[in-house]
Formats: sequence, C-alpha cells, structure tokens
Amino acid sequence: MSATVTPVPLAARPAAPVPAARVRRRAVRSWLRGAAITVVTVVFALPLVWMFAAAFKTNVQVTDPTVGLWFRPTLENFRSVLEAGQILRSMGNSLLVGVVSTVLSALIAVPAAWAVGRFTMHRTGSLILVARIVPAVSLLVPWYYLFARMGLVGSYTVLILSQMFVSVPLIMWIMISFFAGLPVELEEAARTDGLSAFGAFRRIALPLAAPGTATASLLAFVFSWNNFMFALIFADDRTQTVPVTLFNYISYASTDWGGLMAATTLITLPVVLAAVLGQKYLVAGLTSGATKG
Repeated sequence: MSATVTPVPLAARPAAPVPAARVRRRAVRSWLRGAAITVVTVVFALPLVWMFAAAFKTNVQVTDPTVGLWFRPTLENFRSVLEAGQILRSMGNSLLVGVVSTVLSALIAVPAAWAVGRFTMHRTGSLILVARIVPAVSLLVPWYYLFARMGLVGSYTVLILSQMFVSVPLIMWIMISFFAGLPVELEEAARTDGLSAFGAFRRIALPLAAPGTATASLLAFVFSWNNFMFALIFADDRTQTVPVTLFNYISYASTDWGGLMAATTLITLPVVLAAVLGQKYLVAGLTSGATKG
C-alpha cells in the first residue's frame, strides 16, 4: 500500500527570512524619507509660523532680532486692523470677485476641456497653452484703455473679467488631461442608451471629474484671492481687494509690521480653511492629474 502525501498549503509554508542587509536598507530609506519630509515641512512652515507670531508682537519686537518665539503677546494689532474696517471690506470684495470669477470660469472651462479632451482638438489645446504663457502685464494697458472707455474701471465687473482671463485657461489646462484619462466606454454606453453627447458629459463625465474640477476651481480661487496686479490697476477704494489693502501698510517712511502681519494672518485663514475642507478632493484631483492623460 502506497503512502499518501498531503501537500502543504502555500499559506502554511514558512516565509523565507528577509536578509538583514535588506532590512537595514529599508530602515535607512525610511529614516531618510522621514528626515527629508521634516526638513521640507519646516522650511515651508517657518515663514507662516513667523508671520503668525509677528502678528502678536509690537513693531519694536518684530524688528528686534533678539526677540524670537518667546514674548508677551498682544492683541493690539488685530484690534487696530479690525477697527479700521478696511480689511473686512477688502476680504468681502476678494471673496465676491474670487467666487464669481471661479464659478463663471468653471462653467466655461470644464465643458470646453471635455470637448478638447474627447475630440482631440490639438490646435485648441495649443491656443490654451499660449493663453497660459502670455504675461498678463502685457495686456494691462490695452485693457485699461478699453475698460476706461466702457466706464468699467473701479467696478466689480472689470475685476471679475480680468481674473477670468487667467482662471479659464488654468481650469481648462488642468481638466483636459483629466477628461482624456476617463474611460470613453462609459460615455459610449450612455450614448447607446439614448443620451446626447452633452447628456453623456453631464451625467457621466462631469460626476467622475468632480475631484479635478474641485482642484482646478480651488487653484483658480487662490489665484484670484492673491492677485495684486489686476486689483491695483482696476480697483478703487470701494472695490479694493486684500492684496492692495496689505500694500497700504507699507509707506515710504515706515512700515506697520504688526498691522501688516495681523492683516496677513486674517486673510490667510479663509484660504487655509478652504484647503482643509477640500483636502480630499484636492489630493484626489492632483493625483489623477499626475497619473492620467
């Protein structure tokens, strides 16, 4: 009678020992990666920490190199900035211009990016790239002449239109590669079920592109919030945005460093809050843009 040999399942077999040298290399790579991340984080976070600390210092303490992060904080800078009222009005103007210009830009750029990505309009893509690399400062003089003749200088309309000149190409350039990376079979199946091309875009492609749309819109909003040049040329005292208001703290004779840092801290909070709330979509959109297209 022959003996029956029962094979040992693969999962039950003992795993081969990992060489000690490989374990040490992994540990070293992990340590180096952690050290590099720490250094980069400190380098990028240090200016923000200094700005936040300087907002609670007096002007003498801000300019004194011996005063570091250990000092007696004061709220006088925030009190004077808020009592002046200009920073809150400017934040409202920036929020209005940023939201309206971003929404209008997304309404124009997202369907256009889908059309370019789906129907391989290479010439249109090249024109978008040209619009992205043209310096906006070269257009300020003809823009100012045109908008002045139309009576729009100093209005919200001219600020929104000028921001859209940059936001529309920016959103399109991000979304073209995103739509090109989506599986076209889903839209073809929707077309087979009776949907039109735009219906397939609205019901299939647009929901799938939500992370990319959120990322592009957030970047466009941040650009509008931080833009100084357009607001300096086209805005007046009534429509002044936050970058121009910050510039008012700098004069020929002196600089109100405490007020400047307090105002900068206040206008940084909405952008940081938007980035934190949209972190999931932001990371997903940036990752998809890096791996698709």
